[in-house]
Amino acid sequence: MLGSMMRKELLISDLIVHAGKYHADTEIVSRETTGALHSTNWGDVAVRSRKLASALGTLGLSQGDRVATLAWNNHRHLKIWFAVSGSGMVCHTLNPRLAPQQFIFICNDAGDKAMFFDKTFMPLITGTRDHLKTIEHFIFMGPRDAEVLAAIPDVVFYDELIEQGADDYEWPQISEESPCSLCYTSGTTGNPKGVLYNNRSTMIHTFAISLPDGLSLSSEETILPVVPMFHANAWGIPYAAAMTGAKLVMPGPMLDGDSLLGLIDDQKVTLALGVPTIWMMLLAAAKKSGSRMETLRRNVIGGSAAAPSMIATFRNDYGCDTIHAWGMTETSPLGTANRPKGKHADLDADAMALLRLGQGRPPFGIDLRIVDDKGAPLPHDGKAEGALQVRGHWVVDTYFGKEAPATTGDGWFDTGDVSTIDADGFMVIRDRTKDIIKSGGEWISSVDLEGIAVAHPGVAMAAAIGAVHPKWDERPIVIAVKAEGADPSEEEILALYKGKVASWQVPDAVVFTDAIPLNATGKMLKNQLRDQFANTLIERGIRDA
Repeated sequence: MLGSMMRKELLISDLIVHAGKYHADTEIVSRETTGALHSTNWGDVAVRSRKLASALGTLGLSQGDRVATLAWNNHRHLKIWFAVSGSGMVCHTLNPRLAPQQFIFICNDAGDKAMFFDKTFMPLITGTRDHLKTIEHFIFMGPRDAEVLAAIPDVVFYDELIEQGADDYEWPQISEESPCSLCYTSGTTGNPKGVLYNNRSTMIHTFAISLPDGLSLSSEETILPVVPMFHANAWGIPYAAAMTGAKLVMPGPMLDGDSLLGLIDDQKVTLALGVPTIWMMLLAAAKKSGSRMETLRRNVIGGSAAAPSMIATFRNDYGCDTIHAWGMTETSPLGTANRPKGKHADLDADAMALLRLGQGRPPFGIDLRIVDDKGAPLPHDGKAEGALQVRGHWVVDTYFGKEAPATTGDGWFDTGDVSTIDADGFMVIRDRTKDIIKSGGEWISSVDLEGIAVAHPGVAMAAAIGAVHPKWDERPIVIAVKAEGADPSEEEILALYKGKVASWQVPDAVVFTDAIPLNATGKMLKNQLRDQFANTLIERGIRDA
């Protein structure tokens, strides 16, 4: 034997042990459901998560049990994450924005044994608990509360439960293949599907997103994860913050632009992460208040494609570098991050801006390919468009409770996106397979059309869909929501497309509406828009022209 290295399982519990030992005094600021700010640190989170893990055992919960959370991003939720996963149970984050029927389905499908909840969501519990077949304990995330007790007589109070935990509790040494968390997809059709992450996949993902070519995290950062902890585990940020010892600022229920702006300026946030709709509200609040968001060096946009104008505004007006990222619940979620390579340093401003519009390249641990309709791989030349498929160390293999694999016959996961990939691995989402517009046999990217529309200052949100056309089968139209106080005309918006897309790709109409429906994670529900506006061109009397 020539020698060997130590063997240690990759466990989530080690993240909080590390943070508590080496970053104990690093602050964690959290917004309570009352609106008040609460301050703690990694040392306290390390101690309290161990006590909570011990206390959960007194409720009869054991390794492998699913423990649900129905909560905002806050300090109690953070402690629950480490307590549940660190002790060998499975932390199941529930999305409160789901329809009650889907909420009930998910809880029962997961077989949750206990549920932690913030007071905001008490009506959801009282309205559905008779249909929740497996939950034995409802735990209110706060001190004893008479109103909660009256509504849920058998409720357990978090602040009392945690004090029952043992101070000398030790994290169990479990297998790194043990499951640690469970997230469900937010599909627009059919029942959601569960993705069961394990300690090993989560830890490798945490290393990857912390790297410079990932999200470049360190103990120097003050991170504001606006993305909810129930949305693909807040993109892994709570875990990565513990690994790197970063300061966390957790926004709680107040996700409006003014509230987020206040946190960024008061807490000196350097990095914030969220979906495009969040950033639209933040930019509007900053413009209104005159704030320069001077400490915000970077923001990460994911969930759906960001408009070029939004990225340019952050860069030009606020000196904030926007990182476009892509991922899915099935990819833990990071699949790509748009980080330029060394050879791009000499690009002029326009070329660099164009590069940054795409979703970026995969970190080590993720592999991408695009395929044609028959499943044959297409070239990575930046031009060929195909169905995007992915495989890697933190990509789903089989959905929770299912026997059939979620992958293709040769081991790739089909994402449902249409994209291009260039020789450097830079990937650009052209559209979702179900959303791309086919006009006269030619494809038109709804993502491109939406990005142009929202560049108009009078447009707050825009969706491009295919409307029925008697000659071309379907033609693109734009559904737009006007910005507050603005009144753009259809002609103004259509004029934006001149010179930016081919003439045959210019939308045939712009329809203004009060709101665009969003799903539980903030993505536009284009299926509902197609149901509502599919016959727009026919109704306007457009013929075979």
